[in-house]
Amino acid sequence: MPKIKMPVSSPFIDMTPMVDLAFLLVTFFMLISQFRAEESAEVEIPSSISDLKVPERDIMMISVDSDNLVHYNIDGQETRANILKKMGEKYDITFTEAEILTFSNLASFGLPMSEMKGFINASDKASVKHSGIPVDSLNNQLSDWVLYSRLSSPQSRVAIRGDVNASYPTIRRVMDILQEKKVNKFNLITNMEVAN
Repeated sequence: MPKIKMPVSSPFIDMTPMVDLAFLLVTFFMLISQFRAEESAEVEIPSSISDLKVPERDIMMISVDSDNLVHYNIDGQETRANILKKMGEKYDITFTEAEILTFSNLASFGLPMSEMKGFINASDKASVKHSGIPVDSLNNQLSDWVLYSRLSSPQSRVAIRGDVNASYPTIRRVMDILQEKKVNKFNLITNMEVAN
């Protein structure tokens, strides 16, 4: 009796559901991710062995770059809009609703109030040279930014991010301004260093 050979076929795996799942995951992560806006200055922060993490929300960030220029940022579009309105009233600068909306979507900045309107209306904001927020005793605009930020968002935590090459007197001046405004608790941002 002859043997009957059964045809051998390779198994078939339908990859359609797996491809659908991959695209759903990519779409999901694209929709929930938040993109960080470009910072006004690059700051190379020093390292330390502290393991305390800075919160990702409700934070007021004061940065000092390697040229000792002070930059400022705070979370929240509504908070930023309120602060700009109050700063405009203080410095007699009128901002339109469109300018306030544009400012509320920007990242950090380092400009005196006299240059703020030009910065907001600039078509290429990355090309604007930031001259730093004034912190001297005669023109202390950082103090006003901190004051109005605390009034608009009292739950915000304060963090100072200083460049590794920034001078100590500038960082100290920022700390003094915070203490003048009764902000005695703030974080110093550093890179995580591996402990030996």
